[in-house]
Amino acid sequence: METILKRIQDTVIKYANVISDILKVDIEIVDAKLIRIAGTGEYEKGINNSLETQGYVYKTVLESGKSQVIDKPGQNEICGYCPACNRCIEKFEVAIPIKMDKNIIGVIGLICFREEQKTFLLKNFEKYFSFIEQISELISAKAYEKQERERAETMMSVLNSIIENLEEAIIVLDEENFISHTSENARKILEIDDDKEYKVILTPTGNNFLSFQGYNLKLNGKNYDLVGSIQELHLKEKEYDRIFIFNEKEAVKSKILDITNDSQKLSLDNILGESNKLMELKKRVLKVAKSSSTVLITGESGTGKEMFARAIHDASSRREFPFVAINCGAIPDTLLESELFGYVKGAFTGANVNGKIGKFEFADKGTIFLDEIGDMPIYMQVKLLRALQEKEIVRIGNNKPISIDVRVIAATNKNLVQMIKDGLFREDLYYRLSVIPIEIPPLRERIDDIKILTYYFANKYSKFFNKKFIGIDRDLWNHMLSYDWPGNIRELENTIEFMINMMDKSGVIRADTLPQKILRNKDEGNQASDNIFDLNIVEKDLIQRALKKYGDTTEGKKIVAKKLGVGIATLYRKISKYNL
Repeated sequence: METILKRIQDTVIKYANVISDILKVDIEIVDAKLIRIAGTGEYEKGINNSLETQGYVYKTVLESGKSQVIDKPGQNEICGYCPACNRCIEKFEVAIPIKMDKNIIGVIGLICFREEQKTFLLKNFEKYFSFIEQISELISAKAYEKQERERAETMMSVLNSIIENLEEAIIVLDEENFISHTSENARKILEIDDDKEYKVILTPTGNNFLSFQGYNLKLNGKNYDLVGSIQELHLKEKEYDRIFIFNEKEAVKSKILDITNDSQKLSLDNILGESNKLMELKKRVLKVAKSSSTVLITGESGTGKEMFARAIHDASSRREFPFVAINCGAIPDTLLESELFGYVKGAFTGANVNGKIGKFEFADKGTIFLDEIGDMPIYMQVKLLRALQEKEIVRIGNNKPISIDVRVIAATNKNLVQMIKDGLFREDLYYRLSVIPIEIPPLRERIDDIKILTYYFANKYSKFFNKKFIGIDRDLWNHMLSYDWPGNIRELENTIEFMINMMDKSGVIRADTLPQKILRNKDEGNQASDNIFDLNIVEKDLIQRALKKYGDTTEGKKIVAKKLGVGIATLYRKISKYNL
Protein backbone atom coordinates (compact mmCIF):
# COMPACT_ATOMS: atom_id res chain seq x y z
CA MET A 1 0.00 0.00 0.00
CA GLU A 2 1.27 3.47 -0.86
CA THR A 3 2.40 5.70 2.01
CA ILE A 4 0.56 8.92 2.74
CA LEU A 5 3.44 11.04 1.36
CA LYS A 6 3.35 9.05 -1.86
CA ARG A 7 -0.37 9.81 -2.14
CA ILE A 8 0.34 13.58 -1.93
CA GLN A 9 3.56 13.42 -3.96
CA ASP A 10 2.74 16.41 -6.17
CA THR A 11 2.31 18.62 -3.09
CA VAL A 12 5.52 17.29 -1.52
CA ILE A 13 7.50 18.05 -4.69
CA LYS A 14 6.22 21.64 -4.67
CA TYR A 15 7.37 22.15 -1.07
CA ALA A 16 10.78 20.63 -1.87
CA ASN A 17 11.23 23.11 -4.74
CA VAL A 18 10.23 26.04 -2.49
CA ILE A 19 12.83 25.08 0.13
CA SER A 20 15.53 24.63 -2.51
CA ASP A 21 14.78 28.00 -4.14
CA ILE A 22 14.94 29.88 -0.84
CA LEU A 23 17.92 28.14 0.77
CA LYS A 24 19.90 27.49 -2.43
CA VAL A 25 20.60 23.88 -1.47
CA ASP A 26 19.54 20.49 -2.78
CA ILE A 27 16.49 18.92 -1.11
CA GLU A 28 15.18 15.39 -0.94
CA ILE A 29 12.12 14.17 0.93
CA VAL A 30 11.69 10.49 1.74
CA ASP A 31 8.69 8.61 3.14
CA ALA A 32 8.52 6.08 5.97
CA LYS A 33 9.67 3.31 3.57
CA LEU A 34 12.79 5.33 2.56
CA ILE A 35 11.38 5.98 -0.92
CA ARG A 36 12.46 9.33 -2.36
CA ILE A 37 9.18 11.20 -2.87
CA ALA A 38 10.73 14.52 -3.95
CA GLY A 39 14.17 15.77 -4.94
CA THR A 40 15.90 18.77 -6.47
CA GLY A 41 19.10 19.05 -8.48
CA GLU A 42 20.78 15.67 -8.83
CA TYR A 43 18.15 14.05 -6.64
CA GLU A 44 15.35 14.88 -9.05
CA LYS A 45 16.48 12.06 -11.31
CA GLY A 46 16.05 9.50 -8.52
CA ILE A 47 12.49 10.30 -7.47
CA ASN A 48 10.59 7.10 -6.49
CA ASN A 49 13.87 5.23 -5.93
CA SER A 50 14.60 3.43 -2.65
CA LEU A 51 17.31 4.68 -0.28
CA GLU A 52 17.27 1.51 1.79
CA THR A 53 21.01 0.82 1.24
CA GLN A 54 22.28 4.35 1.79
CA GLY A 55 19.92 6.60 3.75
CA TYR A 56 21.34 5.88 7.19
CA VAL A 57 20.79 9.40 8.51
CA TYR A 58 17.16 9.21 7.41
CA LYS A 59 16.80 5.77 9.04
CA THR A 60 18.00 7.26 12.31
CA VAL A 61 15.49 10.10 12.10
CA LEU A 62 12.62 7.72 11.27
CA GLU A 63 13.49 5.50 14.23
CA SER A 64 14.18 8.22 16.79
CA GLY A 65 11.83 10.96 15.61
CA LYS A 66 14.62 13.50 16.23
CA SER A 67 16.31 15.86 13.79
CA GLN A 68 19.92 15.24 12.80
CA VAL A 69 22.59 17.80 11.83
CA ILE A 70 25.65 16.25 10.18
CA ASP A 71 28.45 18.88 10.19
CA LYS A 72 31.06 16.59 8.68
CA PRO A 73 29.45 13.96 6.47
CA GLY A 74 31.51 10.75 6.26
CA GLN A 75 33.06 11.29 9.68
CA ASN A 76 29.90 11.09 11.86
CA GLU A 77 29.27 7.72 13.55
CA ILE A 78 25.92 7.45 11.74
CA CYS A 79 27.82 7.52 8.45
CA GLY A 80 29.89 4.51 9.44
CA TYR A 81 27.42 2.08 7.90
CA CYS A 82 27.06 3.97 4.64
CA PRO A 83 28.84 2.40 1.61
CA ALA A 84 30.06 5.88 0.55
CA CYS A 85 31.38 6.73 4.02
CA ASN A 86 35.06 7.30 3.03
CA ARG A 87 34.28 8.93 -0.29
CA CYS A 88 31.34 11.17 0.68
CA ILE A 89 31.15 14.36 -1.38
CA GLU A 90 28.60 16.08 0.88
CA LYS A 91 29.75 19.08 2.95
CA PHE A 92 26.77 19.50 5.26
CA GLU A 93 23.48 17.70 5.90
CA VAL A 94 20.32 18.39 7.91
CA ALA A 95 17.47 15.81 8.35
CA ILE A 96 14.15 16.88 9.92
CA PRO A 97 11.26 14.46 10.62
CA ILE A 98 7.75 14.92 9.23
CA LYS A 99 5.30 13.97 11.97
CA MET A 100 1.59 13.24 11.79
CA ASP A 101 -0.04 12.61 15.15
CA LYS A 102 2.54 10.42 16.91
CA ASN A 103 3.86 8.80 13.77
CA ILE A 104 6.93 9.70 11.69
CA ILE A 105 5.75 9.64 8.09
CA GLY A 106 8.90 10.96 6.38
CA VAL A 107 12.09 13.04 6.48
CA ILE A 108 13.16 16.34 4.84
CA GLY A 109 16.85 16.28 3.91
CA LEU A 110 19.02 19.38 3.12
CA ILE A 111 22.37 18.62 1.49
CA CYS A 112 25.19 21.04 0.75
CA PHE A 113 27.73 19.94 -1.87
CA ARG A 114 29.73 23.21 -1.82
CA GLU A 115 31.33 25.14 1.03
CA GLU A 116 29.53 28.39 0.05
CA GLN A 117 26.17 26.61 0.46
CA LYS A 118 27.19 25.48 3.93
CA THR A 119 28.40 28.97 4.84
CA PHE A 120 25.12 30.50 3.65
CA LEU A 121 23.08 28.14 5.82
CA LEU A 122 25.17 28.52 8.95
CA LYS A 123 24.92 32.35 8.92
CA ASN A 124 21.18 32.13 9.79
CA PHE A 125 20.92 28.47 10.76
CA GLU A 126 18.29 28.81 13.49
CA LYS A 127 16.07 30.89 11.23
CA TYR A 128 16.42 28.45 8.34
CA PHE A 129 15.98 25.42 10.62
CA SER A 130 12.72 26.88 11.95
CA PHE A 131 11.59 27.51 8.37
CA ILE A 132 12.14 23.86 7.44
CA GLU A 133 10.24 22.72 10.55
CA GLN A 134 7.30 24.88 9.43
CA ILE A 135 7.45 23.29 5.98
CA SER A 136 7.46 19.89 7.73
CA GLU A 137 4.28 20.84 9.61
CA LEU A 138 2.64 22.07 6.39
CA ILE A 139 3.39 18.77 4.67
CA SER A 140 2.02 16.96 7.73
CA ALA A 141 -1.18 19.03 7.60
CA LYS A 142 -1.64 18.24 3.90
CA ALA A 143 -1.07 14.57 4.62
CA TYR A 144 -3.65 14.66 7.41
CA GLU A 145 -6.19 16.39 5.15
CA LYS A 146 -5.59 13.76 2.50
CA GLN A 147 -5.97 10.93 4.98
CA GLU A 148 -9.20 12.35 6.43
CA ARG A 149 -10.59 12.95 2.95
CA GLU A 150 -9.79 9.37 1.96
CA ARG A 151 -11.32 8.09 5.19
CA ALA A 152 -14.48 10.09 4.57
CA GLU A 153 -14.64 8.86 0.98
CA THR A 154 -14.18 5.28 2.17
CA MET A 155 -16.84 5.70 4.82
CA MET A 156 -19.25 7.20 2.33
CA SER A 157 -18.50 4.45 -0.16
CA VAL A 158 -19.14 1.80 2.49
CA LEU A 159 -22.21 3.69 3.68
CA ASN A 160 -23.60 3.90 0.16
CA SER A 161 -22.95 0.19 -0.34
CA ILE A 162 -24.70 -0.65 2.94
CA ILE A 163 -27.63 1.61 2.07
CA GLU A 164 -28.13 -0.15 -1.27
CA ASN A 165 -28.03 -3.62 0.27
CA LEU A 166 -30.16 -3.13 3.37
CA GLU A 167 -33.80 -4.19 3.28
CA GLU A 168 -34.80 -1.03 5.14
CA ALA A 169 -35.66 2.16 3.34
CA ILE A 170 -32.93 4.77 3.86
CA ILE A 171 -32.41 8.39 2.88
CA VAL A 172 -29.38 10.55 3.64
CA LEU A 173 -30.08 14.23 4.25
CA ASP A 174 -27.71 17.18 3.95
CA GLU A 175 -27.69 20.22 6.23
CA GLU A 176 -30.47 21.86 4.21
CA ASN A 177 -32.79 18.80 4.35
CA PHE A 178 -32.13 17.89 0.73
CA ILE A 179 -31.88 14.17 -0.03
CA SER A 180 -28.31 13.35 -1.04
CA HIS A 181 -28.61 9.57 -1.24
CA THR A 182 -31.41 6.98 -1.23
CA SER A 183 -31.84 3.22 -1.11
CA GLU A 184 -33.96 1.36 -3.62
CA ASN A 185 -36.71 0.69 -1.07
CA ALA A 186 -36.80 4.36 -0.11
CA ARG A 187 -37.26 5.34 -3.74
CA LYS A 188 -40.17 2.90 -4.05
CA ILE A 189 -41.94 4.11 -0.90
CA LEU A 190 -41.42 7.82 -1.62
CA GLU A 191 -41.92 7.42 -5.38
CA ILE A 192 -38.79 9.38 -6.31
CA ASP A 193 -35.90 9.10 -8.78
CA ASP A 194 -32.26 8.78 -7.77
CA ASP A 195 -31.01 11.51 -10.11
CA LYS A 196 -33.32 14.34 -9.04
CA GLU A 197 -33.09 16.83 -6.19
CA TYR A 198 -35.69 16.61 -3.43
CA LYS A 199 -36.20 18.55 -0.22
CA VAL A 200 -38.15 17.04 2.66
CA ILE A 201 -39.79 18.20 5.87
CA LEU A 202 -39.42 15.51 8.52
CA THR A 203 -41.49 15.89 11.70
CA PRO A 204 -41.82 13.44 14.63
CA THR A 205 -45.45 12.53 15.39
CA GLY A 206 -44.89 11.53 19.03
CA ASN A 207 -45.95 7.93 18.41
CA ASN A 208 -43.68 5.20 19.71
CA PHE A 209 -43.50 1.69 18.21
CA LEU A 210 -41.18 -0.20 20.59
CA SER A 211 -37.74 1.22 19.64
CA PHE A 212 -39.10 3.00 16.56
CA GLN A 213 -40.48 6.52 16.28
CA GLY A 214 -43.32 7.79 14.16
CA TYR A 215 -42.56 10.54 11.62
CA ASN A 216 -44.50 12.56 9.10
CA LEU A 217 -42.49 13.19 5.93
CA LYS A 218 -43.62 15.85 3.46
CA LEU A 219 -42.27 15.54 -0.07
CA ASN A 220 -43.58 16.91 -3.35
CA GLY A 221 -46.84 17.95 -1.71
CA LYS A 222 -47.50 14.46 -0.31
CA ASN A 223 -47.55 13.29 3.32
CA TYR A 224 -46.03 9.94 4.28
CA ASP A 225 -46.79 8.22 7.60
CA LEU A 226 -43.46 6.55 8.41
CA VAL A 227 -41.78 4.79 11.31
CA GLY A 228 -38.04 4.75 11.86
CA SER A 229 -35.05 6.45 13.45
CA ILE A 230 -32.67 9.32 12.66
CA GLN A 231 -28.92 9.02 13.14
CA GLU A 232 -26.46 11.95 13.11
CA LEU A 233 -23.47 11.06 10.91
CA HIS A 234 -20.99 13.70 12.20
CA LEU A 235 -19.07 13.67 8.93
CA LYS A 236 -17.32 16.76 7.62
CA GLU A 237 -19.06 16.31 4.30
CA LYS A 238 -22.10 18.63 4.39
CA GLU A 239 -24.12 16.36 2.12
CA TYR A 240 -23.96 13.57 4.73
CA ASP A 241 -25.55 15.21 7.76
CA ARG A 242 -28.24 12.74 8.91
CA ILE A 243 -29.47 9.33 7.91
CA PHE A 244 -33.15 8.36 8.20
CA ILE A 245 -33.85 4.62 8.36
CA PHE A 246 -37.55 3.99 7.95
CA ASN A 247 -40.45 1.95 6.69
CA GLU A 248 -44.14 2.44 6.18
CA LYS A 249 -46.17 2.43 9.39
CA GLU A 250 -48.24 -0.63 8.46
CA ALA A 251 -45.15 -2.66 7.52
CA VAL A 252 -43.49 -1.86 10.86
CA LYS A 253 -46.66 -2.73 12.76
CA SER A 254 -46.64 -6.12 11.05
CA LYS A 255 -43.00 -6.73 11.99
CA ILE A 256 -43.61 -5.71 15.61
CA LEU A 257 -46.55 -8.07 15.80
CA ASP A 258 -44.29 -10.87 14.56
CA ILE A 259 -42.02 -10.17 17.54
CA THR A 260 -44.55 -9.38 20.26
CA ASN A 261 -47.33 -11.75 19.27
CA ASP A 262 -47.53 -15.18 17.69
CA SER A 263 -48.89 -14.10 14.33
CA GLN A 264 -48.99 -17.55 12.75
CA LYS A 265 -52.31 -17.98 11.02
CA LEU A 266 -54.48 -20.73 12.43
CA SER A 267 -57.49 -22.08 10.55
CA LEU A 268 -60.23 -24.44 11.63
CA ASP A 269 -58.33 -27.25 9.90
CA ASN A 270 -55.59 -26.86 12.52
CA ILE A 271 -58.05 -27.64 15.32
CA LEU A 272 -57.93 -31.43 15.59
CA GLY A 273 -60.88 -33.64 16.31
CA GLU A 274 -63.84 -35.42 14.72
CA SER A 275 -66.38 -35.56 17.54
CA ASN A 276 -69.92 -34.38 16.83
CA LYS A 277 -69.63 -31.50 19.29
CA LEU A 278 -66.44 -30.25 17.70
CA MET A 279 -67.80 -30.49 14.17
CA GLU A 280 -70.91 -28.54 15.20
CA LEU A 281 -68.71 -25.93 16.84
CA LYS A 282 -66.63 -25.52 13.67
CA LYS A 283 -69.78 -24.93 11.63
CA ARG A 284 -70.81 -22.25 14.11
CA VAL A 285 -67.39 -20.59 13.91
CA LEU A 286 -67.64 -20.33 10.12
CA LYS A 287 -70.96 -18.53 10.44
CA VAL A 288 -69.62 -16.24 13.19
CA ALA A 289 -66.53 -15.32 11.17
CA LYS A 290 -68.60 -13.55 8.51
CA SER A 291 -69.83 -11.01 11.07
CA SER A 292 -68.02 -8.10 12.75
CA SER A 293 -69.98 -8.42 16.00
CA THR A 294 -68.20 -9.03 19.28
CA VAL A 295 -67.75 -12.65 20.34
CA LEU A 296 -67.53 -14.04 23.87
CA ILE A 297 -65.81 -17.43 24.05
CA THR A 298 -66.37 -19.37 27.27
CA GLY A 299 -65.04 -22.71 28.38
CA GLU A 300 -62.90 -24.41 30.94
CA SER A 301 -59.20 -23.71 31.21
CA GLY A 302 -57.17 -25.52 28.55
CA THR A 303 -59.95 -26.02 26.02
CA GLY A 304 -58.24 -23.88 23.36
CA LYS A 305 -60.21 -20.64 23.47
CA GLU A 306 -57.44 -18.62 21.77
CA MET A 307 -57.17 -21.20 18.98
CA PHE A 308 -60.85 -20.68 18.17
CA ALA A 309 -60.42 -16.90 18.33
CA ARG A 310 -57.59 -17.11 15.80
CA ALA A 311 -59.66 -19.44 13.62
CA ILE A 312 -62.53 -16.90 13.62
CA HIS A 313 -60.06 -14.18 12.56
CA ASP A 314 -58.53 -16.37 9.84
CA ALA A 315 -61.95 -17.20 8.39
CA SER A 316 -63.04 -13.55 8.39
CA SER A 317 -62.57 -10.69 5.93
CA ARG A 318 -60.01 -9.23 8.39
CA ARG A 319 -57.55 -12.08 7.92
CA GLU A 320 -54.97 -9.87 6.15
CA PHE A 321 -54.86 -7.46 9.08
CA PRO A 322 -53.39 -7.94 12.58
CA PHE A 323 -54.61 -10.40 15.18
CA VAL A 324 -53.51 -8.97 18.54
CA ALA A 325 -53.86 -11.09 21.69
CA ILE A 326 -53.62 -9.67 25.18
CA ASN A 327 -54.09 -11.52 28.47
CA CYS A 328 -56.02 -9.15 30.75
CA GLY A 329 -55.13 -11.25 33.80
CA ALA A 330 -51.38 -11.22 33.17
CA ILE A 331 -50.94 -7.42 33.09
CA PRO A 332 -50.96 -5.35 36.32
CA ASP A 333 -54.08 -3.20 36.68
CA THR A 334 -51.99 -0.01 36.61
CA LEU A 335 -50.54 -0.89 33.20
CA LEU A 336 -53.55 -2.42 31.50
CA GLU A 337 -55.01 0.87 30.26
CA SER A 338 -51.72 1.97 28.67
CA GLU A 339 -51.32 -1.46 27.04
CA LEU A 340 -54.78 -1.31 25.52
CA PHE A 341 -55.06 2.36 24.61
CA GLY A 342 -51.46 3.70 24.66
CA TYR A 343 -50.23 7.04 25.98
CA VAL A 344 -48.69 10.28 24.76
CA LYS A 345 -45.29 11.80 25.51
CA GLY A 346 -44.94 12.75 29.19
CA ALA A 347 -48.24 11.11 30.17
CA PHE A 348 -46.90 9.79 33.48
CA THR A 349 -43.69 9.17 35.41
CA GLY A 350 -41.69 6.27 34.01
CA ALA A 351 -43.43 6.34 30.65
CA ASN A 352 -41.49 6.10 27.42
CA VAL A 353 -40.37 9.63 26.55
CA ASN A 354 -41.78 9.29 23.05
CA GLY A 355 -45.18 7.91 24.01
CA LYS A 356 -46.53 4.51 23.02
CA ILE A 357 -49.20 3.13 20.70
CA GLY A 358 -51.77 0.82 22.29
CA LYS A 359 -52.90 -2.66 21.28
CA PHE A 360 -56.22 -1.38 19.93
CA GLU A 361 -54.37 0.85 17.44
CA PHE A 362 -52.09 -2.02 16.49
CA ALA A 363 -55.15 -4.14 15.76
CA ASP A 364 -56.80 -1.49 13.57
CA LYS A 365 -58.80 -3.16 10.76
CA GLY A 366 -58.03 -6.51 12.38
CA THR A 367 -59.02 -8.41 15.52
CA ILE A 368 -58.13 -7.94 19.17
CA PHE A 369 -58.43 -10.95 21.48
CA LEU A 370 -59.04 -10.07 25.14
CA ASP A 371 -58.24 -13.26 27.02
CA GLU A 372 -59.21 -13.68 30.70
CA ILE A 373 -61.71 -10.80 30.38
CA GLY A 374 -63.14 -11.78 33.77
CA ASP A 375 -59.95 -10.54 35.43
CA MET A 376 -60.33 -6.99 34.07
CA PRO A 377 -60.84 -4.43 36.89
CA ILE A 378 -64.15 -2.56 37.03
CA TYR A 379 -62.67 0.85 36.14
CA MET A 380 -61.18 -0.62 32.95
CA GLN A 381 -64.47 -2.29 32.08
CA VAL A 382 -66.02 1.19 31.85
CA LYS A 383 -63.30 2.40 29.45
CA LEU A 384 -63.53 -0.78 27.37
CA LEU A 385 -67.32 -0.41 27.10
CA ARG A 386 -66.91 3.15 25.85
CA ALA A 387 -64.34 2.03 23.25
CA LEU A 388 -66.73 -0.66 22.00
CA GLN A 389 -69.71 1.67 21.85
CA GLU A 390 -67.96 4.71 20.33
CA LYS A 391 -65.48 2.74 18.19
CA GLU A 392 -62.71 5.08 19.34
CA ILE A 393 -60.05 5.18 22.03
CA VAL A 394 -58.25 7.98 23.90
CA ARG A 395 -54.59 7.67 24.83
CA ILE A 396 -53.54 8.38 28.41
CA GLY A 397 -52.50 12.02 28.76
CA ASN A 398 -54.55 13.16 25.80
CA ASN A 399 -58.17 14.08 25.12
CA LYS A 400 -58.16 13.57 21.38
CA PRO A 401 -60.19 10.50 20.36
CA ILE A 402 -58.71 8.10 17.80
CA SER A 403 -61.12 6.18 15.57
CA ILE A 404 -60.57 2.44 15.40
CA ASP A 405 -61.98 -0.37 13.31
CA VAL A 406 -61.40 -3.46 15.43
CA ARG A 407 -63.34 -6.64 15.99
CA VAL A 408 -63.27 -7.70 19.64
CA ILE A 409 -63.21 -11.34 20.70
CA ALA A 410 -63.18 -11.89 24.47
CA ALA A 411 -62.69 -15.13 26.39
CA THR A 412 -63.00 -16.35 29.96
CA ASN A 413 -63.23 -19.53 32.01
CA LYS A 414 -65.17 -17.71 34.74
CA ASN A 415 -68.91 -17.49 35.31
CA LEU A 416 -69.54 -13.90 34.28
CA VAL A 417 -73.25 -14.10 35.14
CA GLN A 418 -72.37 -14.93 38.75
CA MET A 419 -69.70 -12.20 38.74
CA ILE A 420 -72.40 -9.69 37.67
CA LYS A 421 -74.50 -10.75 40.68
CA ASP A 422 -71.44 -10.35 42.92
CA GLY A 423 -70.76 -6.87 41.53
CA LEU A 424 -67.46 -7.88 39.94
CA PHE A 425 -68.43 -7.52 36.29
CA ARG A 426 -70.53 -4.90 34.54
CA GLU A 427 -73.78 -6.21 33.13
CA ASP A 428 -73.76 -3.71 30.25
CA LEU A 429 -70.28 -4.78 29.20
CA TYR A 430 -71.29 -8.45 29.40
CA TYR A 431 -74.15 -7.93 26.96
CA ARG A 432 -71.90 -5.83 24.70
CA LEU A 433 -69.30 -8.61 24.58
CA SER A 434 -71.63 -11.59 24.31
CA VAL A 435 -73.43 -10.54 21.13
CA ILE A 436 -72.27 -13.88 19.74
CA PRO A 437 -71.60 -16.40 22.52
CA ILE A 438 -69.49 -19.49 21.82
CA GLU A 439 -68.90 -22.24 24.37
CA ILE A 440 -65.98 -24.62 23.92
CA PRO A 441 -66.88 -28.12 25.21
CA PRO A 442 -64.49 -29.74 27.71
CA LEU A 443 -62.41 -32.68 26.56
CA ARG A 444 -64.45 -35.17 28.61
CA GLU A 445 -67.37 -34.38 26.29
CA ARG A 446 -65.17 -34.99 23.26
CA ILE A 447 -64.01 -38.51 24.08
CA ASP A 448 -63.74 -39.37 20.39
CA ASP A 449 -61.04 -36.70 19.98
CA ILE A 450 -58.70 -38.01 22.68
CA LYS A 451 -57.06 -40.61 20.42
CA ILE A 452 -56.52 -38.13 17.59
CA LEU A 453 -54.98 -35.55 19.95
CA THR A 454 -52.87 -38.17 21.71
CA TYR A 455 -51.26 -39.35 18.47
CA TYR A 456 -50.73 -35.76 17.33
CA PHE A 457 -48.92 -34.75 20.54
CA ALA A 458 -46.97 -38.02 20.63
CA ASN A 459 -45.60 -37.38 17.13
CA LYS A 460 -44.92 -33.74 17.96
CA TYR A 461 -42.87 -34.41 21.10
CA SER A 462 -41.09 -37.51 19.82
CA LYS A 463 -39.71 -35.34 17.00
CA PHE A 464 -38.91 -32.53 19.42
CA PHE A 465 -36.98 -34.84 21.76
CA ASN A 466 -35.56 -36.86 18.84
CA LYS A 467 -37.04 -40.12 20.18
CA LYS A 468 -38.42 -43.08 18.23
CA PHE A 469 -42.20 -43.41 18.47
CA ILE A 470 -43.85 -46.57 17.10
CA GLY A 471 -47.25 -46.70 18.73
CA ILE A 472 -49.44 -46.81 21.85
CA ASP A 473 -50.15 -49.88 23.97
CA ARG A 474 -53.85 -50.82 23.86
CA ASP A 475 -54.14 -50.99 27.64
CA LEU A 476 -53.31 -47.28 27.84
CA TRP A 477 -56.67 -46.28 26.36
CA ASN A 478 -58.56 -47.71 29.36
CA HIS A 479 -56.91 -45.01 31.45
CA MET A 480 -56.92 -42.21 28.87
CA LEU A 481 -60.61 -42.54 27.93
CA SER A 482 -61.96 -42.97 31.48
CA TYR A 483 -60.07 -39.97 32.94
CA ASP A 484 -62.02 -36.67 33.27
CA TRP A 485 -59.18 -34.38 32.04
CA PRO A 486 -59.99 -31.36 34.25
CA GLY A 487 -57.16 -29.45 32.51
CA ASN A 488 -58.56 -30.41 29.12
CA ILE A 489 -56.32 -30.29 26.01
CA ARG A 490 -53.56 -28.44 27.85
CA GLU A 491 -53.41 -31.21 30.46
CA LEU A 492 -53.52 -33.87 27.76
CA GLU A 493 -50.61 -32.26 25.91
CA ASN A 494 -48.54 -31.97 29.09
CA THR A 495 -49.30 -35.61 29.90
CA ILE A 496 -48.15 -36.82 26.50
CA GLU A 497 -44.97 -34.71 26.74
CA PHE A 498 -44.27 -36.37 30.11
CA MET A 499 -44.91 -39.85 28.70
CA ILE A 500 -42.64 -39.29 25.69
CA ASN A 501 -39.89 -38.33 28.13
CA MET A 502 -40.53 -41.55 30.11
CA MET A 503 -40.89 -43.80 27.03
CA ASP A 504 -38.23 -46.52 26.69
CA LYS A 505 -36.27 -47.43 23.57
CA SER A 506 -39.06 -49.67 22.28
CA GLY A 507 -40.86 -46.56 21.04
CA VAL A 508 -44.19 -47.74 22.52
CA ILE A 509 -46.10 -45.60 25.02
CA ARG A 510 -47.35 -47.84 27.83
CA ALA A 511 -49.69 -47.32 30.77
CA ASP A 512 -46.83 -47.47 33.28
CA THR A 513 -45.54 -44.15 31.93
CA LEU A 514 -48.76 -42.33 32.90
CA PRO A 515 -48.56 -39.66 35.62
CA GLN A 516 -49.52 -40.99 39.06
CA LYS A 517 -52.66 -38.86 39.37
CA ILE A 518 -54.18 -40.58 36.31
CA LEU A 519 -53.21 -44.03 37.55
CA ARG A 520 -54.64 -43.24 40.99
CA ASN A 521 -57.88 -42.11 39.33
CA LYS A 522 -58.46 -45.65 37.98
CA ASP A 523 -57.44 -47.32 41.27
CA GLU A 524 -59.91 -45.13 43.17
CA GLY A 525 -62.62 -46.11 40.69
CA ASN A 526 -61.89 -49.80 41.27
CA GLN A 527 -61.84 -49.28 45.05
CA ALA A 528 -65.24 -47.65 44.96
CA SER A 529 -66.65 -50.67 43.09
CA ASP A 530 -66.14 -52.90 46.14
CA ASN A 531 -69.08 -51.18 47.81
CA ILE A 532 -71.52 -51.93 44.97
CA PHE A 533 -72.83 -55.41 45.72
CA ASP A 534 -74.07 -57.76 43.05
CA LEU A 535 -75.52 -54.95 40.91
CA ASN A 536 -72.10 -54.86 39.26
CA ILE A 537 -72.68 -58.29 37.83
CA VAL A 538 -75.96 -57.18 36.29
CA GLU A 539 -74.43 -53.95 34.96
CA LYS A 540 -71.39 -55.73 33.53
CA ASP A 541 -73.56 -58.31 31.80
CA LEU A 542 -75.86 -55.62 30.42
CA ILE A 543 -72.99 -53.60 28.96
CA GLN A 544 -71.33 -56.71 27.60
CA ARG A 545 -74.48 -57.79 25.76
CA ALA A 546 -75.06 -54.28 24.45
CA LEU A 547 -71.52 -54.07 23.07
CA LYS A 548 -71.95 -57.45 21.43
CA LYS A 549 -75.14 -56.23 19.76
CA TYR A 550 -74.06 -52.76 18.64
CA GLY A 551 -70.34 -53.36 18.25
CA ASP A 552 -67.10 -52.39 20.00
CA THR A 553 -66.44 -49.46 17.66
CA THR A 554 -66.62 -45.80 18.67
CA GLU A 555 -70.00 -45.42 16.98
CA GLY A 556 -71.24 -48.64 18.62
CA LYS A 557 -70.22 -47.34 22.06
CA LYS A 558 -72.07 -44.09 21.42
CA ILE A 559 -75.26 -46.07 20.72
CA VAL A 560 -74.74 -48.19 23.86
CA ALA A 561 -74.24 -45.09 26.01
CA LYS A 562 -77.40 -43.53 24.60
CA LYS A 563 -79.43 -46.73 25.16
CA LEU A 564 -78.18 -47.00 28.75
CA GLY A 565 -78.82 -43.31 29.40
CA VAL A 566 -75.24 -42.50 30.44
CA GLY A 567 -72.54 -40.23 29.05
CA ILE A 568 -69.86 -41.66 26.77
CA ALA A 569 -67.16 -40.92 29.37
CA THR A 570 -69.14 -42.87 31.99
CA LEU A 571 -69.47 -45.82 29.62
CA TYR A 572 -65.70 -45.86 29.00
CA ARG A 573 -65.05 -45.83 32.76
CA LYS A 574 -67.37 -48.81 33.23
CA ILE A 575 -65.77 -50.68 30.33
CA SER A 576 -62.41 -50.05 31.97
CA LYS A 577 -63.71 -51.08 35.39
CA TYR A 578 -65.11 -54.39 34.13
CA ASN A 579 -62.14 -54.98 31.77
CA LEU A 580 -64.52 -55.43 28.84
